[in-house]
Amino acid sequence: MIGPFLRLTLRGVADLRLHPFAQLLTLLAVGMVTLLTGLILLGLHNVNLELLKSRGKVEFQIYWKAGTGDAQVEKDWQAVRAMDHLDSFKTFTPRTALTELATTLGETGDFAWLADNNPLPYSGLASFAVPPEAQREGWAADLLTRLKSLPGVDKVNYTPFQADLAQGWRTLTGMVVWPVLGFLALVVSLVVHNTIKLSLLTRMDEVEILSLVGASPTYIRWPLLVGGLVQGILGAGLGVGLLAATHSAIADVLNFPPFLIHLQFLPFGQVLALGGAVTLVSILSSWVAIK
Repeated sequence: MIGPFLRLTLRGVADLRLHPFAQLLTLLAVGMVTLLTGLILLGLHNVNLELLKSRGKVEFQIYWKAGTGDAQVEKDWQAVRAMDHLDSFKTFTPRTALTELATTLGETGDFAWLADNNPLPYSGLASFAVPPEAQREGWAADLLTRLKSLPGVDKVNYTPFQADLAQGWRTLTGMVVWPVLGFLALVVSLVVHNTIKLSLLTRMDEVEILSLVGASPTYIRWPLLVGGLVQGILGAGLGVGLLAATHSAIADVLNFPPFLIHLQFLPFGQVLALGGAVTLVSILSSWVAIK
């Protein structure tokens, strides 16, 4: 029983050579649809990564008064580090702040002439990751008051709505983005289905001849179904390969000040799901077209 099915499977793979131009067009169509869907998922994935970095976090930019002594600044820094739920605290002396500014501005940021008369104060960037059970109305304002009350601090800046940004994005994702992706998946299914159906129509004469000589439906349909499976796998592989090449070309397109965003590739699970979905659609489309 395994022998005949294996022979039919191999015949389905070999039959892909019968109409190379039609098969090539089908392969390109499936690959392009996979690439389009992958690009949308890639953009959504990176937007999620960037916005969810601030989920449950608030960043405070702290500036110390000009002329504050090193001892007082160090004491204030220790007080900040001792605060509850501190996630990270990056400090800058006037010298390191000047160096950081010059590095950020690149070739135009040559401030060596300010080394002996540096106008920049001590500063720090404190990020607090507050767990949900500790969040309450006004907690960020209380934290702001505590930071401002430090003896050497001149001013503190922060974005009040930063902590709500990711939650708002998740709500938008649930209400708008995922339904749009669902609609796109439907369009993708129709495109793949029609493309494979047109490809199978080129073999209509072969199917009619096999029917006239008394071939069973399984003998006729199985090789065609295997052809749809192979086209789906190859097309999905082509699309994922093109997606990887595109990502490699654009990974650092936003990696410059002030964005400094390195685009991440899709997680392996999403890549596998994308390839599997396209292959499944190809199989179902082949089955519907064969029926």
